[in-house]
Amino acid sequence: MNITTIAQRLSLLVLLVAAPLSAALAAQATPAPPQLAAKSYVLMDAASGNVLVENNSDQRLPPASLTKLMTAYIATLEIRKGKIGEQDLVPVSEHAWRTGGAASGGSTMFLPLNSQVKVDDLLHGIIIQSGNDASIALAEYIAGTEDGFADMMNETAERLGMKNSHFMNATGLPHPEHYSSAHDMAILARAIINEDPAHYAIYSQKEFFWNNIKQGNRNLLLYRDKTVDGLKTGHTEEAGYCLVSSAVREGARMITAVFGTVSESARAAETQKLLTYGFRFFETKTFYQKGAELAKAPVWKGLEREVGAGLAEDLTMTVAKGQAKSLEAAMTFEPQLTAPIQQGAVIGKVEVKLEGKVVHTANLVALQSVEEAGLLRRIWDSVRLFFFALFN
Repeated sequence: MNITTIAQRLSLLVLLVAAPLSAALAAQATPAPPQLAAKSYVLMDAASGNVLVENNSDQRLPPASLTKLMTAYIATLEIRKGKIGEQDLVPVSEHAWRTGGAASGGSTMFLPLNSQVKVDDLLHGIIIQSGNDASIALAEYIAGTEDGFADMMNETAERLGMKNSHFMNATGLPHPEHYSSAHDMAILARAIINEDPAHYAIYSQKEFFWNNIKQGNRNLLLYRDKTVDGLKTGHTEEAGYCLVSSAVREGARMITAVFGTVSESARAAETQKLLTYGFRFFETKTFYQKGAELAKAPVWKGLEREVGAGLAEDLTMTVAKGQAKSLEAAMTFEPQLTAPIQQGAVIGKVEVKLEGKVVHTANLVALQSVEEAGLLRRIWDSVRLFFFALFN
């Protein structure tokens, strides 16, 4: 795209852009991140999606019960769409009971065979108790079969951009073609947190009492760190001890995903290291809301002579503490913007720089549509453009 520089600098309030954090930006004034005793891990800022720390974060590994994050996500999505209701009664099939019930030896909600259980209770049983039986029962209710639900899981993973995940069941029980990654689980956690705060509140509950059985949440950080409010543990012999967690401090939220630690206490301790590092050395700021007019761009051959320009996403960025003052940016527009212009069309870009080096670019979009002008104005603008091109 040919770009003509507009002789205008934007204040920092208008310059910062939501984007993946570049290595150049992260390298300034921050100590090396902690090295965790885990197979893979990631630290992500929830607001921007910036990855702040990672190690083998795209490695495909067995996710164990972290799988149930996707199961619960799809269930709450179906609730929000109105396809199922929280008070719907779900039958407990023999498959759900035999594969995930008390006799299976795995995590269970202790659902009786052929009983009927409310969707809301199953959701709590999945998230808090990690019930395999609850996961299967709800999967069958939504998709007819657990295999059909696995197809929904894979379609949802693709939509979310989870490039290293493939699901074969709703529980995370071992299967050679069932895998995910720390990065993908952080992406999923971010969707759960940002899209449905009401249901996300379940992830912070420390226990669930159902059918005269009380079970506690296995996320030890809920008991140790008051800033932690989710998400989910996982464990199988193959996967090791895994944990996806999130915390909020001073208005900023961090997400962690840790795979393959050696014990329940180790996954909590290693996760705490990531959270401490993220909150200590980084800060997240939202500087401007999407759709706000940042400038006017000149328009040729239109009913209007200019069009408002803005960003399609909030101006949110995660930076190492103290670096915001070092960022500079400039705004540029496409040369000779010509009507008609549709609202939302890309008409330029913003470049964010650190010490003269571009660390991110973002598109500027038209905030309004501009219709084509009448014949006389179009002819007049064509003449003006001819001389403009001739002398520039």
